[in-house]
Amino acid sequence: MTQIYGESGKQGTSPGLWSRSPRIVVFAAVALAALAGWAYLGAMVAAMVPMMDMGELGPGMAMFNAFNIFAGLPAEARAALAAICLPEGASTFGMPASQIWNIADAGLVFLMWVMMALAMMLPSAAPMIARFAELPQPMVDRPGRVVPVMMLAAGYLSIWGGYGLVATVAQGVLTAARMMSPMMSPATMVLAGTTLLAAGIYQFTPAKMACLIRCQRPIPFFMERRPTSLFGVYRLGLIQGLLCLGCCWALMTVMFAVGVMNVLWIAVLGLLMTVEKTVFRFWIPRAIGVFLIVWGLFVLALSDAGQKILFG
Repeated sequence: MTQIYGESGKQGTSPGLWSRSPRIVVFAAVALAALAGWAYLGAMVAAMVPMMDMGELGPGMAMFNAFNIFAGLPAEARAALAAICLPEGASTFGMPASQIWNIADAGLVFLMWVMMALAMMLPSAAPMIARFAELPQPMVDRPGRVVPVMMLAAGYLSIWGGYGLVATVAQGVLTAARMMSPMMSPATMVLAGTTLLAAGIYQFTPAKMACLIRCQRPIPFFMERRPTSLFGVYRLGLIQGLLCLGCCWALMTVMFAVGVMNVLWIAVLGLLMTVEKTVFRFWIPRAIGVFLIVWGLFVLALSDAGQKILFG
């Protein structure tokens, strides 16, 4: 008979909700963490809406102009008002104050990427975390079942925190080089197009498919590596995070093409990554890849460089 350990790690005959339905508890905890991420991103957008041309945040974001002074105005008027209402050096919640960042600005951008990881990546990992929670935990010191699951999630998020640090540096360099605007969107169509094209091509690589399979089917991996310490569980979370990074880094990087603070695409890409990991159909990542490649080629064709190549 399988032993059941309660929150204190002791054997019990009256298991609580965690022992009866760990999947429900995990999904509820992930939902709360994702909600925190969305609340922060929502606060950033809400701070921008009153005085910014939201269309500058990327495709689809112009719909938010219905709530500010830019509603119904032509592009020239929007540009003039944006220059008046948001001069160089002005700041809003969660955004850098200028094109050249200081440490505080970099910290704000890093925090934004962390919140994006909570909003986009943690929900896609919920099935993996829930499957781990359902397994008997062979802890030597039997610390209960909640702590090992939290350590697994911490390891997973550590990897995406590292990605956020790299993304922050890359965004800072691109912004200083004026390849990204202060509104965190690509300043050149070449940057947007090549990013989309590269992300689409990666969808067809063996590395993508190998990491995706491991993300979709974590149980055999968990059974091979049964950690007997909390550090071992944290290390397991790091490995799962690396597999997830190998699967999803290119889709996450699409944010550089559509606007880092484009909450519409944050939602779309988060949904696509979750579908990839939970629906076992290999045509899905390939269909996403085709879409990104076609979109990237279209954007490149519209760029000045593309026009010169096409029409001389």
